[in-house]
Amino acid sequence: MAIRLTVNGKQQSYGGDPDMPLLWFLRDELDLIGTKFGCGIASCGACTVHVAGEARRSCSTPMSELDGAKVTTIEGMAKGDRLHPVQQAWIDEDVAQCGYCQTGQIMAVADLLARNPNPSDDEIDQSLNNLCRCGSYARLRKGVHRAAALMKGAKA
Repeated sequence: MAIRLTVNGKQQSYGGDPDMPLLWFLRDELDLIGTKFGCGIASCGACTVHVAGEARRSCSTPMSELDGAKVTTIEGMAKGDRLHPVQQAWIDEDVAQCGYCQTGQIMAVADLLARNPNPSDDEIDQSLNNLCRCGSYARLRKGVHRAAALMKGAKA
């Protein structure tokens, strides 16, 4: 039986192994390679996407859990030529160093700001558990605050 889901606003169908992780469906079948493989055990966060609007580790999310789901990847964050405020903040604050973890970081931050539009540094540190091997956490915090300000401006 086919699993039907919406990925970045487009209907998709999957008829393969229901235990296959969402990560491999996105990368191998849909060619959405912005979502990265990091650890394979949902620990590092490089594979973070949104499922039903909430951050989720795609490496440990089996396709069988996604029938009818709405999935957003980093490729679906922008609206046309307009970047999502978190993406824009990442550019403005030069957050990324090597960049490998950044798509997962951006997805996690967008989820955080949807739940808490003005987090303190402590709340950022407690809420975000994506790993960055380069250690750019100070710039990441600045990026979160910039994104929060951009989102407030977009709502005004």
